[in-house]
Amino acid sequence: MQLTPHLLLNAYYQGVFPMAHDDGNIYWYDPDPRTIIPFDTFHVPRRLARTIRQGDFEVRFDYDFRAVMVACAQPAPGREKTWINDDIIDSYTQLHRLGFAHSVETWIDGKLAGGLYGVSLQGLFAGESMFSLAPDTSKIALVYLVEHLRRLGFVLLDTQFMTPHLKRFGAVEIPRGEYKRRLAKALQVQARF
Repeated sequence: MQLTPHLLLNAYYQGVFPMAHDDGNIYWYDPDPRTIIPFDTFHVPRRLARTIRQGDFEVRFDYDFRAVMVACAQPAPGREKTWINDDIIDSYTQLHRLGFAHSVETWIDGKLAGGLYGVSLQGLFAGESMFSLAPDTSKIALVYLVEHLRRLGFVLLDTQFMTPHLKRFGAVEIPRGEYKRRLAKALQVQARF
C-alpha cells in the first residue's frame, strides 16, 4: 500500500495512524485507550526546568525534519525494533514538504542531539516519535513543543500510547470515544503550526 499524503491526512482526520511491522507491511492503529497530554495539566519536572534555564542548547523547528525521522527510526535501549521504515520516512517527509508534518529539534554545539516529530491538522498535533542522543534532549523538545502549541491555539496533543516518560509530563489515557470527540472539536479550530 502506497502511503500518500492524501491517505495519511484522511487517516489522521479519523484518528488513525500507521506503523510498519517487521514483515515490511504497514498496519493502521486506533488505540483504546488513547494517550493525550492536556495543555492545562502539562508538568515540567523540576530538574528538567533547571536544565532548560541553563540553556546549553538551541531549539529549532523544522530545520532538519528528515534527520529527526531517521534518528527516531534507530534502535535504542529498551526499543530494539522500530515501527519507522523507509516508506514511513518518505511519506512523512512528503507531508512535511506540504506543511502538515513538523519537527522540534534540540541542538548542542551545532549537532542534532534530540527531538520529535508529528503531524498538525487544524487544532490537533499528533506526536509520532522522539529521540535523544544526549540527556534530556527529547524532553526539552517536548517542552518547547507544548509552549509553541499553546501559543498558537492548538487544543489537542495526541501522543497515542502511554509511556512512563510521558506520564511524568501529565499524559493521561482517555477512552477512544472521548478521543474522537476531542478530535472532532480540534478539527474545527483554526490553528497553524
